[in-house]
Amino acid sequence: MAEELGKIEKLEIEQFGLRKLYVVPLLFSGSDAPQDYKEKLEKYWREVNEQIANQEVKVGKIKRIYHESMSVGGEEGLKIIEEINKLSYLIAKDKFDSGAVFEATELAELADECMDWERCLLIGLFSRKVLETVAEAYQQCSRKRYEYIGRRIDETLQKDEAAILFIREGHLVQFTKDIEVFSVAPPALDDIHRWLRDRSKKIEEQNETKS
Repeated sequence: MAEELGKIEKLEIEQFGLRKLYVVPLLFSGSDAPQDYKEKLEKYWREVNEQIANQEVKVGKIKRIYHESMSVGGEEGLKIIEEINKLSYLIAKDKFDSGAVFEATELAELADECMDWERCLLIGLFSRKVLETVAEAYQQCSRKRYEYIGRRIDETLQKDEAAILFIREGHLVQFTKDIEVFSVAPPALDDIHRWLRDRSKKIEEQNETKS
C-alpha cells in the first residue's frame, strides 16, 4: 500500500527503496467548471508542487516523469500535456527543465481503445447484453493498459532514481517490489473530494425535487 507524503517526512533516507515513485492524482478542470472548484484545483496543484519539492531536498531530484495518456516522450509529450492539463504540465515542465527525462508512459493503441470503450459506457446502452460485452471489453483493455504502464516504469526507472507519475485516482497499476511508492495527498485533495460529494448530493436532491 502506498504511503502519504505527509506521513513519511521524518523517515531517514536509508529507509527508502532503491527506486522511488511519487504518484500524483491527476485532476482536471474544464473551462466551464465552477470558479470555486477551479480555485480549489489550483490550490491542490500548488500543494502537490510543494510536497514534491520538499521530498526532493531529502531524497534527491526527480529524474523521470511519467504521465497518463502520454505515448510520446520529450518536448513533444510535454506540448500535448500543456493542451490537456495546464496545471500538471507546469510541474512536469519544471522537472523537465531541471534535467528530468519525460518518458512515454502508455501504448497509444491500448490507451485509445480503453478510451473508446469508456465512451461507449458513458453514453448509456439499452441492451443489457451489449452493456455487459462493452464492460468486459473495457475491463480487459484496462488491465492490459495498466500492466503496460507498470512494465514501462519498471524498465525505465533506474536504481537510486526518483520519479513522478501523474495518473487518475482509482488506477490499477501494480509496481514491482523494489519500487518505493508514495501517494501525494495534500490537504487540498480532501477539500476537492468533499466539494465533489456535496455537489453530487445537491444534484441528486434537485433531480428528486423535479421528479
